[in-house]
Amino acid sequence: MVTHSRFDSAMSSSPFEGGVRLPPHRYKTFSSRAQYQMVIAAVRKLQESGFYWSTVSGKEASALLNAEPPGTFLVRDSSDHHHFFTLSVKTTMGTKNLRIQCDSVSFFLQTDPQSEQAVPRFDCVLKLIHHYMPSAGTGTSSKVQAVGEGGSVADGSAYYIYSGGEKIPLELLRPLASSMSSLQHLCRKTLNGHIDVSTKRDQLPHPLQEFLQEYDAPI
Repeated sequence: MVTHSRFDSAMSSSPFEGGVRLPPHRYKTFSSRAQYQMVIAAVRKLQESGFYWSTVSGKEASALLNAEPPGTFLVRDSSDHHHFFTLSVKTTMGTKNLRIQCDSVSFFLQTDPQSEQAVPRFDCVLKLIHHYMPSAGTGTSSKVQAVGEGGSVADGSAYYIYSGGEKIPLELLRPLASSMSSLQHLCRKTLNGHIDVSTKRDQLPHPLQEFLQEYDAPI
């Protein structure tokens, strides 16, 4: 639940923060400065991703995904003012919309009363998305490190969408592009997907390190 804080005037008065423009419905209070900074960082990276559809509605997302194969997805702004982002994904049962919830330190998918499993938490929306995508060549979910309660590491497991009496496994296979990515960004995503390169970033020129750090996901 969004609560008022002493940061209200600073965090709801301006649409700009470090070059990031927040959509109009984002003019609201946050639970803490930490949450505010986390959301700002998420918006910045989503705008770089090429599959962030900003203010499209749920109905528009369904229309965009209608002709796409199951597993195609996009991220958009939530139409619920209590939340920031929504994951819209095409499944074998049609398009489903999942709220991406957040607290002061992490993002996580909405929980369903029918599920007894705790969902993993992440400090970045892109890490959350990547976690539910198959690893290259394996067909199994990526093992992205999740932040558990109290900062502990949470073990990932399958996520199911409960709809109309059906239990549908979440499959994120391909993002639906909202814009054309630059050649530099495509190269950056490729580099981010190679663990051997990622572990040697400190050996790269500083400007290149900064460029990779600005968007550290392979999707």
